[in-house]
Amino acid sequence: MKKLVVKLVLLGVVFSLHSPIWAGSEKRVGTNAGAQLLIPVGARDVAMGGSAVSYSSGIEALYWNPAGLVRSENNADLMVSRMDYIAGIGVNYLAIGGNFSGFGALAFSLKSLSFGDIPVTTEDAPDGTGGMFSPTFMTVGMTYARQLTDRVFVGASLNLINEEIERVKGTGVAMNIGVQYQDFVNIPGLNMGVVIKDVGTQMKYDGPGLMRITSVEGVLRYTKLEAASFDLPSTMELGISYTFSLPANSVLHLNGVFQNNNYASDEYRLGGEYAFNNLAFVRMGYVSADETSGEYLYGMSYGGGVKLNLAGLDLTVDYAFRDVQVFAANHIFSLKFGF
Repeated sequence: MKKLVVKLVLLGVVFSLHSPIWAGSEKRVGTNAGAQLLIPVGARDVAMGGSAVSYSSGIEALYWNPAGLVRSENNADLMVSRMDYIAGIGVNYLAIGGNFSGFGALAFSLKSLSFGDIPVTTEDAPDGTGGMFSPTFMTVGMTYARQLTDRVFVGASLNLINEEIERVKGTGVAMNIGVQYQDFVNIPGLNMGVVIKDVGTQMKYDGPGLMRITSVEGVLRYTKLEAASFDLPSTMELGISYTFSLPANSVLHLNGVFQNNNYASDEYRLGGEYAFNNLAFVRMGYVSADETSGEYLYGMSYGGGVKLNLAGLDLTVDYAFRDVQVFAANHIFSLKFGF
């Protein structure tokens, strides 16, 4: 039965690679909805350029590959993260999950964006009406993962998306499906991972903010603008990694990922992590893209972390720095508690 499930999952991945949903183009950049889904979370994987699709594990794997959730070292995990994103936007993240014997792993997550107060402008008052508003962008997720064999792990996430800007609101539902395969082709330390992200419903915006006053034959009437529907920014990622065992109880993880985007340029990611005695970590990553219209926004990333054991509680503190063209660099802080 488990072998049949593995074959069905891999068949679905292969089929998806030939689906029209992956027909990406630079001409489609910025025409999708739910762009908040593409904002990464978690300092550990961001520091490695998002390259750890094949071996990201535990609560940190929710965004990168849900299959890794079941590979947590703890029975339960809690993670909080904060990113200083571009243009003064803050990204806040909270996730909690646990492993249940005979059932698998289950987790819940919440990602929200903070924009601060923005002046209200209209056609008649382009410099501002004196009022203020603050957009509400939020993603609520539920993830389930299970170990199928001693080497194969699968997982899926269901995300509810909410975006609201000054009396105009849009909602959507997206799904992520991932697979991780340890000791791939019977090579110890070689891992493979595949994840399909953000496949779901179109988003359509509605609300009283779309009402306008128009004049028809000299009579003033309220007219509602009809908003178009937009696709979600679906992606497919194929990753591979290799773990080297080093002296002094240290290991080195090297990762690579190809990401296919249906509404952006395809990306290539490289990264690595050096772990000393599973207590101290140094990380580095790099992202490039098939960009022909100009310089790509992201590039190098760096970071590190420490892991402490406090009376049976595992506390991990991670930091990441991500270089950004034009805008200020991103700074990400994460705290993870293991029980």
